[in-house]
Amino acid sequence: MPALASHRKPRSRVRTTTPAVGLTTAALAGVTLLSTQSATATPSAPKPSIEDVQKKVDDLYRQAGTATQQYNQAKEASATQRGKVDALLEDVAERADKLNEARRTLGNYAAAQYRTGSIAPTATFFLANDPQSYFDQNQLMNRMTAQQQKAVTDFRTQQAAAAKKRTEATKSLETLTESQATLRTSKQSVQKKLGEARAMLSKLTAEEKARLAALEREKEAEAKRKAEELARRQAAAKAEADRKAQEAAKKAASTSGTGTGTGTGTGTGTGSDTSATTKAEKVLAFARAQIGKPYVWGAAGPSSYDCSGLTQAAWKAAGVDIPRTTWDQVKIGTRIATADLKPGDLVFFYDDISHVGIYKGDGMMIHAPKPGANVREESIYYMPIYGSVRPA
Repeated sequence: MPALASHRKPRSRVRTTTPAVGLTTAALAGVTLLSTQSATATPSAPKPSIEDVQKKVDDLYRQAGTATQQYNQAKEASATQRGKVDALLEDVAERADKLNEARRTLGNYAAAQYRTGSIAPTATFFLANDPQSYFDQNQLMNRMTAQQQKAVTDFRTQQAAAAKKRTEATKSLETLTESQATLRTSKQSVQKKLGEARAMLSKLTAEEKARLAALEREKEAEAKRKAEELARRQAAAKAEADRKAQEAAKKAASTSGTGTGTGTGTGTGTGSDTSATTKAEKVLAFARAQIGKPYVWGAAGPSSYDCSGLTQAAWKAAGVDIPRTTWDQVKIGTRIATADLKPGDLVFFYDDISHVGIYKGDGMMIHAPKPGANVREESIYYMPIYGSVRPA
């Protein structure tokens, strides 16, 4: 049977061009690539909050304070070692003079023996660089006069002493070099920490700087509140102590009768208290006179100070020499509880003892705070307290 022809209308074909397919494929590939990059790229770190900036800057200043104490320590050690080296070099020079004098004496003996025709080995012995090799030759020693033997003995003594001093000087110079290297490292560390702090602050907007200043004011207000609370406690404790003292005095007076000799010993023991008070007054008078002068790390006056430079200078004004660094200052005198602080006492801060101030009373201190700030009065609670000492 013949095949029947189809009466269906032929479908119209939609022509899809190759460029369209290529464009779609490329777009899809691009989306895929971007998705992959987004998934694998390291997300950018979020901008730190102002609170984080404040904490970081404070920590950098604290680290700079620690590095400053290391610098002060290395500077002091370097100066001390330089003094030792200079003294040793001077001693070496003196020993060399004495050695040369002994050598000249031996030379004179050798020359005299040569002129008189004495035994040639004796002259060789006297002029030799190493006379020790001849000491075992008894026949030679027997030919020497007592004066000649003394000259040899003096020569040997001076030679050994000079060698010893040269060795000491060499070792001392090596120690000095190490101290100077530590000094340079500490200086670089201070500069690095301060540079990081300045860089962080320079990136803040005006609004962020205003917020940071507001946080500082809040911190200061809280520290001041704590200082006022300490002042109230100290005042109450003093009033109670005075009251008890008065009661004790009244009781003593009532039980002593009319004896003419009673009370004559009441002044005993007050001399040291008066002396301590006088020293504290001098310390505070000096410290107050420095208010407004700039903090400069490594400085100890008279135009600028770091924290321990100020405390050292203040106590020196009262006739008391204390060490240069906070780490050494905290070891002197008597340890004092915060509640028992008196004017002139030294208050130390942070676990690494990198800062110190002079207590002035009422929970306040005078201190050289940090780079960019001046010597000022501030609450002792502005920073975490490590401990306190009374130097004298």
